[in-house]
Amino acid sequence: MSAPGPAAAGLHDCRDAYVATVEALAADDPRIVAVVNDSVGSSKLGKFRDRFPDRLVNVGIAEQNMIGVGAGLANGGKIPFVSGAACFLTARALEQIKADLAYSHANVKLCGISSGVAYGELGATHHSIEDIAWLRAMRELTVIVPSDPSETAAAIRAAAAHDGPVFIRISRMPVPELEHPAPFSIGRCETLREGKDLTIIANGTLVHRALTAADALTREDISARVLNMATITPLDEDAILAAARDTGAILTTEEHVVRGGLGGAVAEVVATGAPVPMRILGFDGFQPTGSAEWLMERAGLTADGIAAAARELVQGKRG
Repeated sequence: MSAPGPAAAGLHDCRDAYVATVEALAADDPRIVAVVNDSVGSSKLGKFRDRFPDRLVNVGIAEQNMIGVGAGLANGGKIPFVSGAACFLTARALEQIKADLAYSHANVKLCGISSGVAYGELGATHHSIEDIAWLRAMRELTVIVPSDPSETAAAIRAAAAHDGPVFIRISRMPVPELEHPAPFSIGRCETLREGKDLTIIANGTLVHRALTAADALTREDISARVLNMATITPLDEDAILAAARDTGAILTTEEHVVRGGLGGAVAEVVATGAPVPMRILGFDGFQPTGSAEWLMERAGLTADGIAAAARELVQGKRG
């Protein structure tokens, strides 16, 4: 399989794909509603509000109440898309997500906007780099981290069709459109590039950077498989085990802390099913105030940083 690369059209905000898809779904299905926490602007739901004024509920800055409203709407037969800044949506309302959604199997779709370090200059209180860790602890909650606009749109459609609570992590950090070899499916990762020396597993904003790193490694005679692990829960364990057995080393990279996210999920599978050398690349604890790109560079979450980590991992494997 040839390696797909970023499209020439440039970079895109995944929020645009999110709102366009929700609006299209709502046009065909009167059960689709939106619930926001004074975040119509940041969620880009202004057009949805204007087109469907009686199908958007703005609860104000009250995230815990917002989850309860979403659960109530779901109990009434609606399909609510509950949208807000990921840092507040998940942290402030974690108990409600646990009890009202996951435990109760409420058909609510949580949309974590501006995830990761997108709110970089607002500091650690606004960074959402722990959200996957506490959400994936609940196996009853489907967790998806799309890599680009087309996968975001596909994830929204899949979430709408899925019976049960779903969290979709939606980035505002511009990313290129990628070529996807297969339709999006909850619980199944996709192989974007084949390789034999190690496997790079990424999701979200790190996928296109992982592909660029793999291209650079090729010039050093290092063959890297690249997996886009968009779904964290349920996890594609078969693909992880196959990667470990086929390539003998795994590097994960994510816009999240190194504890409990994609890397932690993959490590649990590798350690118990096919132990191989592994490295987890992400943020190590709270981050300082700064632009999103500066924070990513500082943590080595760049194509060069991924390539360097992969190079060290392969060199260690080779002895």
